[in-house]
Formats: sequence, C-alpha cells, structure tokens
Amino acid sequence: MRRPILFLCLLMLPLGAPRAEVSVGVGVTVPGVSIGIRVPAYPRLVRVPGYPVYYDPQIDVNLFFYDGLYWVFADDDWYASDWYDGPWRRVARLDVPVYLLRVPVRYYRRPPPYFRGWVVDGPPRWDERWGRDWTDRRSGWAIRTRPLPPPAPLPYYQRHYSGEYYPGGPEERTVIRREHYRYQPREPVVREHYPQPPGQRGPQDRGRSERR
Repeated sequence: MRRPILFLCLLMLPLGAPRAEVSVGVGVTVPGVSIGIRVPAYPRLVRVPGYPVYYDPQIDVNLFFYDGLYWVFADDDWYASDWYDGPWRRVARLDVPVYLLRVPVRYYRRPPPYFRGWVVDGPPRWDERWGRDWTDRRSGWAIRTRPLPPPAPLPYYQRHYSGEYYPGGPEERTVIRREHYRYQPREPVVREHYPQPPGQRGPQDRGRSERR
C-alpha cells in the first residue's frame, strides 16, 4: 500500500511555474489592491521607433521604460517603478508623461479589449476612454510640438538582481540604484515618483501606497 499512497501524495502537490515565466493577474491583498504582475528577470528592452521609450516585445505585459522608470499599463491605470519587478505605485492619469501616451497601440503586448479597432500605428484614444475632463486638462497630448528628447540610459545593472537576489526593501533598492545609475529624470512628474534617499521623501509621497 505504500507505493499507491506515495503516488497519490505526489499527485496532490502543486506544480510550480517556471521562474522565467511572467505572471499576470489582479488579486486582492492587504491593505490594498495589487496589480498582480511579476517580471522575474530583467526584461529585454527594445526602443520604440521614433519615441524615447523602450518596451519588451517578448513578454505578455504592457511594460515600458521611460525617463529612468519602468511603466506598466494594467486595468486602465498606469504604474511606475524604478525596478523592473516593482513595487509599483499608481500614477494619476492626468500625470502620465505625454511620450508614454503617444506610444502606438501595436507596442502594447497585452492590449485591453477596448483597443480593438483602433489604428495600430497610432496612440490609444485616451480622450475617448478617459472622458471630457481628462481631455480638457490634457489637450494637445497627441500633438508633437517639440523635438524628441534622447532616451534615458537603460539600467543594465539590474540584470544581476533576480529571484532571491532581488532587493526587497526600499532603502536597499535606492542604495543600489544610486551606486549604479546616475541618470536624473527630466520630467517633474517622474521626479515625484523617483525614490528619494531615506528620510527625504516629499509630502506628495506620504500616504502613497506601494503596489506590486
């Protein structure tokens, strides 16, 4: 009887997903909502032609890199982080950088259903999706009126941090970044979301929950 019992026990064990697999989903955590995205290894970032933005064409996540931060579009909201696997902080729709808003539909690896029918070589129709108030306050977002800025350098140092070596605490992540990545964000909204040295967080950051 020992062998049948052992066989049944093995069948009941959960099957583990490969570490390199990207996990996507939305789940409820305490105390808030998690965007449920895991990127377990440094992404293979490729420049979006004609934009100072990078994306990963090989993963099933709307993951971008712009102005020194990673950006994820999930569940109709934007999130930002200075590390590829978070933790993520929500960015208000009115504050999303214009160069991200202009990225064409074809570069969204996990487009939401309402993207269907939109021109793939044009930006998403945020004005239709987010309403008149957003459109009035972000008028001209789709019109290019100035030369493109150069893209931020990629944080290649993060290739050495994955799995159990991924830094867990905000202070550790900030120290590592400051040692290896000298780039300073160009846009004010990005600087607000850029992690500050311990003890120097601005009032706009207080009460903002980190999300992964």
